[in-house]
Amino acid sequence: MRDAESVIEGKNAVLEALRSDTTVEKLYVQKQAGDGPIQTIIREAKKQKIYIDFVPKERLDQMSETKKHQGVIAIIAAYAYATVEDMLQAARDKNEPPFLILLDGIEDPHNLGAIIRTANLAGAHGVVIPAHRACGLTSTVARASAGAINYTPVAKVTNISKTMEKLKDEGLWFVASDMDGTFMYDMDLKGPIGLVIGNEGDGISPLVKKNCDLIAAIPMTGDIDSLNASVACGVLSYEIVRQRRMG
Repeated sequence: MRDAESVIEGKNAVLEALRSDTTVEKLYVQKQAGDGPIQTIIREAKKQKIYIDFVPKERLDQMSETKKHQGVIAIIAAYAYATVEDMLQAARDKNEPPFLILLDGIEDPHNLGAIIRTANLAGAHGVVIPAHRACGLTSTVARASAGAINYTPVAKVTNISKTMEKLKDEGLWFVASDMDGTFMYDMDLKGPIGLVIGNEGDGISPLVKKNCDLIAAIPMTGDIDSLNASVACGVLSYEIVRQRRMG
């Protein structure tokens, strides 16, 4: 069940949200729902580059809180997004080398919330998430962040790989978390850095991984082969913190 405050239902309400300052994360539209208002909603969403998922009526019925969805449900952000430039400016203001955390398709809101919390405590200047096929800033994320969402900028970008390429022009280099990499203790993780964390199931996508400069492995001696995404983020973030403090 989604948080009630993160859902807008019905044609008029959704269209009003699209035309206001409300940040719509995603749109669910009933298949074969082709009347005028629905088409207007679809056009407006495409103009704003909002992801649209065409689903059977039964899916909308399951998602609906009011049972009056009229063929369309919008998922809205519980908090406003920042920009990547905001994060770089925050680093400049603190006279610190940028430290960003980039997430390649994190889908679990509890993981995203925990990562935002870690980012805040580890002194990261922000978290970057993709616009599609990933969790956005829902109220569940806000709760899981334990308040950190109020202090940690989160930017939503269309393409993580292209964002990395632009950040490289700003002097950042990127380290990805992956079990096949070099032990993190054997790496120099100082300077302007972006930490890349992959999807809970599939890990980091090949294109994003290709854009990384280093692949860092976390030493593990247990019987399973991977850590939860938010835990891996925490471990690597604090290795970055340790190395920065040591100079």
